[in-house]
Amino acid sequence: MPFGFIQAFFVLVSNMLHNKSYLKRGRGGKVFKAVKEHYLRDDIWCSVECCTICSHTEPILSSIPALTKLVTNPHYLIPDTNVFMNQIDIIEHPALQNVIILQTVYEELRHLSLPIYNRLKKMINDPKRKFYVFANEHHRDTFVERAKEESPNDRNDRAIRTAVKWYATHIKQIADKGKSLEIVLLTDDAENIQKAKQDELLAYTVREYVEGMIDTPELVDMLGNVRISDNKDKRIVYEEHLSVSQITNGIKNQTLYQGTLNISMHNYLEGSIQSGDIQITILGRKNLNRAIQGDVVVVQLFSKSEWLRAPTAVIVEEEEEKNLAEELQENGKPKEQSEEADIDLFESPQPTGKVVGIIKKNWRPYCGFINKQSVKGSSTSTLSENVSVYPIDRRIPRINIRTRQAQNLMGQRILVAIDSWHKDSIFPMGHFVKALGAAGDKSTETEVLLLEHDVPHQEFSQQVLNCLPIEGDLWIVKDEHLQGRVDLRHLNVCSIDPPGCTDIDDALHVRQLPNNNYEVGVHIADVTHFVKPNTPLDEEAALRGTTVYLINKRIDMLPGLLGTNLCSLKSKVDRLAFSCIWELNPEAEIVNVSFTKSVISSKESFTYEEAQARIDDQRSQDALTKGLRILNEIAKKLRARRMERGALTLASPEVRYKLDFDSQDPVDVEMKELRETNALVEEFMLLANISVAEKIYKKFTASSLLRRHPPPTTFKLENLNKAISAFGMKLNFETSKALADSLDKAELPEDPYFNKLLRILTTRCMMQATYFCSGTFSEHEFRHYGLASEIYTHFTSPIRRYSDIIVHRMLAASINDDEVYGSELTDKKKIEQLCDVLNHRHRMAQMAARSSVELHTNLFFKGKTEQVEGYVTRVLKNGFVVLVQKYGVEGIVYSSDNSKAKLNSTASSSTPLIIYNSHDNSLDSIRDGKKISIKLFDKVIVQISVDEDLVGGGAGGMRQKLKLELVKPFVPGLSVSNNVSTDNNKMIEENNYNNKKDKRDNTNGGRKKKMKIENI
Repeated sequence: MPFGFIQAFFVLVSNMLHNKSYLKRGRGGKVFKAVKEHYLRDDIWCSVECCTICSHTEPILSSIPALTKLVTNPHYLIPDTNVFMNQIDIIEHPALQNVIILQTVYEELRHLSLPIYNRLKKMINDPKRKFYVFANEHHRDTFVERAKEESPNDRNDRAIRTAVKWYATHIKQIADKGKSLEIVLLTDDAENIQKAKQDELLAYTVREYVEGMIDTPELVDMLGNVRISDNKDKRIVYEEHLSVSQITNGIKNQTLYQGTLNISMHNYLEGSIQSGDIQITILGRKNLNRAIQGDVVVVQLFSKSEWLRAPTAVIVEEEEEKNLAEELQENGKPKEQSEEADIDLFESPQPTGKVVGIIKKNWRPYCGFINKQSVKGSSTSTLSENVSVYPIDRRIPRINIRTRQAQNLMGQRILVAIDSWHKDSIFPMGHFVKALGAAGDKSTETEVLLLEHDVPHQEFSQQVLNCLPIEGDLWIVKDEHLQGRVDLRHLNVCSIDPPGCTDIDDALHVRQLPNNNYEVGVHIADVTHFVKPNTPLDEEAALRGTTVYLINKRIDMLPGLLGTNLCSLKSKVDRLAFSCIWELNPEAEIVNVSFTKSVISSKESFTYEEAQARIDDQRSQDALTKGLRILNEIAKKLRARRMERGALTLASPEVRYKLDFDSQDPVDVEMKELRETNALVEEFMLLANISVAEKIYKKFTASSLLRRHPPPTTFKLENLNKAISAFGMKLNFETSKALADSLDKAELPEDPYFNKLLRILTTRCMMQATYFCSGTFSEHEFRHYGLASEIYTHFTSPIRRYSDIIVHRMLAASINDDEVYGSELTDKKKIEQLCDVLNHRHRMAQMAARSSVELHTNLFFKGKTEQVEGYVTRVLKNGFVVLVQKYGVEGIVYSSDNSKAKLNSTASSSTPLIIYNSHDNSLDSIRDGKKISIKLFDKVIVQISVDEDLVGGGAGGMRQKLKLELVKPFVPGLSVSNNVSTDNNKMIEENNYNNKKDKRDNTNGGRKKKMKIENI
């Protein structure tokens, strides 16, 4: 046996401290003793650049450490766990560098808060920050055993102090050689500070340290856990939350219900949870009991006599200080309602309740603006003052912060974080994080919408970029890449995409076989060749989850070198692909299917318009064009068969803005026109996704990453049915086929847009399609309702969706027994957790895209007004929602001039009285005995402008938004008075406007546009 091996063995044995044993329960419930060997070393270096004692390879900590007024000598920081938990915004500030993260702290954070752990991980990976993780749990001089009867928390505090003491002693040895260095423990734990000082260590609170920092006064405003009272008489505003044991017993006994709180977009005082099959409504600030949008809460039901008999259906977007006291005295329970009037809307009462506990607070940094009325200091004052911040997201309550920058922050978007919410405080308390820029500025507002929708948009780190091919743009397919691949470069492969598309995921080919069948291939970019598992590049792609498409920019999931170059299936260049190849008979039925890694060379990159022109031009008889025609005919047959199975044709009100080349401001708008070639590509992508889903499920029965679409809840569709019954129509939703057929029949000859509008509203009644792990559902729950498919997944867009990357890895393992794969493909729990992340990212990407449309619509209408046609899509008690199809946006027409949630209930005989009619779900205006109504599907003319009050004092200020005012029909109490006559005869004439044919609709409204359902 070689001497070197024996020497290494004895060193290893000498470094082994002891065996750590603990009890563990197995799957069958049997308890057994587990033993884990714990090794200690004495060669773990300090990573200080100027240290000559340790054997460093690449020191991380700079030889010029931090300097503040508090500590006169240069020093390094060691924060404890709670500093990261409560003051992570301070730690993230670039002024804090040369920070030592102890292994004890790092591991605690991973268990306590994954979001904070990930934020810290990014800082560690940033070489500019000089953050070093010291393995104190494996260093012979810093490891501490837990003492008898010592709590884990006390043991960890002692381990932190031991490591600080070792560093302080070690650093003095460096100081003896000419360097004056110190180690500072950052902790807000008074007992920890006291014990540290007993050991003659430097220890300070975060506030003490930050107040002494040079040139960064804003850090004081960023301190967390500031106690601000907004309740002068210290009344108890909210009920105490139940204890953990009470919550556990209540859920177990089914007296309490658990779910994620969802606040209404139109009413910040109305929330709901879905707990199993029951949906519970929570009304009023007191009943919401300090819960915030997204929190996982526990709810106690009210007695059935207090349940809702009708929807609240009221818009409450802004709050007034003078109404808070009155509002908090109310119990939030529904007032007396007429059972006879509301029985048509709810067949049975809607359960209501109150929040009695919060299981998980899903707080995040919030974008907002300072309420001008809350600022009391003078323009020259630099004293700290309490101010209130209104979040951009209306569902989030006002946040009180303390800042010295109030005057400078007026008129800006800022980022704030919530620290706490005490039961005697009306609103939560938080702290300032950073300023984002001037309100109304396009770049600032874009940053806001990305932050608000939790879209990771930072530059790719150097660690991620290091995973890219070293050849960069010069990388080419070589002979070595052909190993294990089929060479398909001889085939007439082409791609069909939108104009300007640079991230080309997919390409197609077709050729006739000797038996008159067709070989059709879908070729997808082989992203997994470049994105290897468990690399920084893979982790970043998993974090981002999806590419996010805004009007003026794209937030890529992958670095541009891959997404728009090496992976993109551009024409006239060799590319690596993953191919799904079918043999189809002339009736487009699958004879067989195969999958293979391949090399292709696309012959042409078509736009949809170019491909359509080729198909339509009979003079073009080249092989590529003939192939397009064959693909088109096969796609029509595939589509017809899919429709026969009950697939739905859904719709969304999307438009495309034309941007100025220089300013990138919107200058015009157009509807997206779909051609046969759009459907051509869609059909083959759907077929590929289904075929791949079937293949990977055979291999990974318990852990396949699939996509399901549950059937819709009947309640919303029943309400929609009630609205269209006035037109003599009815939707049959017993099956997806029945719903599809009834949608096809629901047309109004005089209004070509009606059918599309109905499909839009039907789409909103649907459940969300979601990713899931096959081992968590039974097979009958796999079904994709919208596509009428028994099994489905995403395979065709790996450049822009991380789900497809995982599916590619599973497919590779399914077709090649020699393929090496890890537990990330077989661990059901990991796949389930990944699906949760991907579902969140997918949803946020959709919402960010919609917000981008709203932002550019605001920019488009800035400084101008326009009267446009729209349709009523929702009726509420104090207003109604209008979809303006020309611009693809929706806005609210309020029933009062000040846009507040007030009804004119004290109107005189000559003043119009606005009444919500629950029987017809309509708003009725009554004046002088005459009634005019606004109902769902009504065609209206509205005047659009932008409310540009960006410095207003209330919640309405600083929220730039579209302002919609009703022009036609004229409805007293709803219409904008300066645009129409008040003559009674004209009122009646214009009320009949909805029943007349608008000739303009034959051109604009008749242009059909369907949603691309491959993404459902």
